[in-house]
Amino acid sequence: MPTYMDIHEIPGGVSAEDVAKAHAKDVEVQHKYGVHYHKYWVNEKAGKVFCLCHAPNAEAAVEVHRQAHGLIPERLVQVQPDVADLFMGGSEVNPAGAVMLPGASKDDRDPGIRTILFTDIVESTAMTRRMGDEVAMELLGVHDKIVRDALTDLGGREIKHLGDGIMASFVSAASAVKCATRVQREVAKHNREKRDRAFQLRAGVAAGEPVEHHNDLFGCTVQLASRLCSQAQPEQILVSNVVAELCEGKMLPFQELGELNLKGFDQPVRAHSVDWSEPASA
Repeated sequence: MPTYMDIHEIPGGVSAEDVAKAHAKDVEVQHKYGVHYHKYWVNEKAGKVFCLCHAPNAEAAVEVHRQAHGLIPERLVQVQPDVADLFMGGSEVNPAGAVMLPGASKDDRDPGIRTILFTDIVESTAMTRRMGDEVAMELLGVHDKIVRDALTDLGGREIKHLGDGIMASFVSAASAVKCATRVQREVAKHNREKRDRAFQLRAGVAAGEPVEHHNDLFGCTVQLASRLCSQAQPEQILVSNVVAELCEGKMLPFQELGELNLKGFDQPVRAHSVDWSEPASA
């Protein structure tokens, strides 16, 4: 049965209690249409609700909402269950069906925003020609271990391996920035210890809601993180302005770069670099 994510936008914000009541009404009538609304993410301040359900078709999913409470979603997008799980994670759900932030208090609901991190080994093809396949594969293994260890420690989820880099998803923007920072420091440490096996890395970080301007799960966010990574200089971490805003108060060392013209984006994008030379605050 297909899996769908629908998006509700409620001007002026929404209370978690009201969303819980609406979800309960969905559960009461969903069996009539062969639909299962099993969890949702709520951003109370922004008035955004993202519901994940299994349904025979999009019409049935919408009809449940229509009959239960009349709150019709602005958009409904079919998603691959495994892809949704990779990006969103199997977070704990409270009795009302709301996804909760991992390790947080019972009142800390997951707003559904995710931060995407890309890493990229600089000039990997030239490195392979210069050092040979065997050494290049060894250094790729070093990169993979450094990134995966950081992901494990900082709550990231690997989405895919890109051949010369990794794409990952985080619930916390600050954790994503700290992960990129740790990765750069570990690569620098490796380079100091093995100068004949040195390599450089760049990283890009962006954050956004599950479905933004296009009907694709984190499509714009993924594209932006990828473009920032491509734009970054060797040993640099570039983050979007949204990431910097989400990290406000975390005492992370951002340096504003102004607006960048990125391929695939009609308007310039505000970006920041991360100073990873000193340990980030916890």
